[in-house]
Amino acid sequence: MSKSLQRLPLPLRVGLLFAAAGILLAVVGMARGAVPLNPLSIFLALLISGGSWGVVSWAVATAVVDVEGAADDDLAATPEQGAKPGDER
Repeated sequence: MSKSLQRLPLPLRVGLLFAAAGILLAVVGMARGAVPLNPLSIFLALLISGGSWGVVSWAVATAVVDVEGAADDDLAATPEQGAKPGDER
């Protein structure tokens, strides 16, 4: 992987990867004749497929990174704080 791509946050890399996959699937659909071959239809097919796949996968990856970070913070804080009253974990 190139250095410039490694500098990007993980959720953004995941989003870009899935956006590329969505665009590839749109191109396959266009090749099979699912989209009329005029410039506006092609542009909208690429924008909608790449955009939706990219944004949804970016959001899921961001949530995973946030949850994993919070879980790591909870595990690191638990031994120092001790058990809380009423905490039955």
